[in-house]
Amino acid sequence: MKIDNDFNDIDALGDNHIGSSSETPLRQDAFKLSSEEKIDIIKDDVRHIMETLGLDLNDDSLSGTPNRVAKMFVNEIFGGLDPDKKPSSSTFDNKYKYGEMLVEKNITVYSTCEHHLLPIVGKAHVAYISNGTVVGLSKMNRIVDYFAKRPQVQERLTIQIVKELQDVLNTEDVACVIDAKHLCVNSRGIRDIESSTVTSEFGGKFKEKETRREFLDYIQLDTKF
Repeated sequence: MKIDNDFNDIDALGDNHIGSSSETPLRQDAFKLSSEEKIDIIKDDVRHIMETLGLDLNDDSLSGTPNRVAKMFVNEIFGGLDPDKKPSSSTFDNKYKYGEMLVEKNITVYSTCEHHLLPIVGKAHVAYISNGTVVGLSKMNRIVDYFAKRPQVQERLTIQIVKELQDVLNTEDVACVIDAKHLCVNSRGIRDIESSTVTSEFGGKFKEKETRREFLDYIQLDTKF
């Protein structure tokens, strides 16, 4: 039947980790409901899922789970869907005339695969070359965290981080590499616990072989304190 084929196509899309756009797919009414209203609705949906699975929500250990999951979805792991939580990224004049690349490496990434809603865990390495302005180091971490906290595919996450920093710094000279484990691969399906996924996005001068090589050499440095 055609319906069965459609479902097979949808499953294949998820297992192949294919994303549909470099922008997070959001409905036009995505921000119509308040966070509290979303939590109330999701809480009921989680309760229904758990009851459908046969779990007894009268048990003390499970009774609070629907509410905890709903708050976690809205306020934490999917908090990056809320534009009000987007980090403000103040820039400053590059008064010390630093003209080389700046690299922030080993930024922790906690995200969620949009195909199976399972964790993506890894490290992001971000770099830029100033064209006259600089941004606070912690803001680079916050930008990574903001775009990670939404249902994602790793390719889109990498692109979104670079685009945001390009806008903030008013330069194309931004790069990002992410190396992450996907629990939708590690804990289900093929269940390969050793594999990780590496994605990259290079803008401006980072498209040049020598500049890109310098950046990749920096992130291979073994930093110990």
